[in-house]
Amino acid sequence: MNDVYGKTIVITGCSSGIGAETVRLLRHQGARVIGVDRNEPMLTLDGFVKADLSEQAAIDEAVKQLPAKIDALANIAGVPGTAPVSAVARVNYLGLRHFSQRALDRMGEGGSIVNISSILGAEWPARLDLHRSLAETPSFEAGLAWLAKHPVPQETCYQYFKEALIVWTITQSQKIFLTRGVRMNCVAPGPVFTPILGDFVTMLGQERVQKDAHRMKRPALPDEVAPVVAFLCSDTSRWVSGINLPVDGGLASTYL
Repeated sequence: MNDVYGKTIVITGCSSGIGAETVRLLRHQGARVIGVDRNEPMLTLDGFVKADLSEQAAIDEAVKQLPAKIDALANIAGVPGTAPVSAVARVNYLGLRHFSQRALDRMGEGGSIVNISSILGAEWPARLDLHRSLAETPSFEAGLAWLAKHPVPQETCYQYFKEALIVWTITQSQKIFLTRGVRMNCVAPGPVFTPILGDFVTMLGQERVQKDAHRMKRPALPDEVAPVVAFLCSDTSRWVSGINLPVDGGLASTYL
């Protein structure tokens, strides 16, 4: 029997890209999958909640519509760095964090949270004190207040909030694992063929993209990232917690 068989797994960003491929894979493996997205899904789900994950009230309302017991949560929804800084902060970090904190109340021993970070978050050690400070803010509103005092520039906001997500995941994971028995990890893709790949090229600039092109065979396909998310949702990874796992065709290794 597959080790996600019969599990109830919530996937944000279910309607396209990595999220949609993860839905397909987990349902094929026998999981019950509930999708959350601002866009209507174009694939079969066991349940769907339409929600704007940039707003705290919308997240609270979405979580109320989820099953009483959740076995895993994959936070795959995200916006590119071409979006306004406020949207990147709210969706890619504050909303993800708030959704996870609320969903934890429906998870028990053996549960799993998987967050999608990025290879672009690799420079988190350079801003560790800032990211630790933001990670310690207790709520969505407190996070907004902290960011008002520590503004993030548009040109690096995507990288900044992926760094912040990695630091939040790693620093909070053991507290959650020890008290609730729920694991939390990140998956860090490199470039992926998804609807927002063009936004990343725009964000990074052609010069940076061309400079890095020789470092990898090609961008990933979404179905090459989805199995790693599924693995971290499964019982096979029951002793894996607090990691940021690159899924990038070896791209990260070329920076050493």
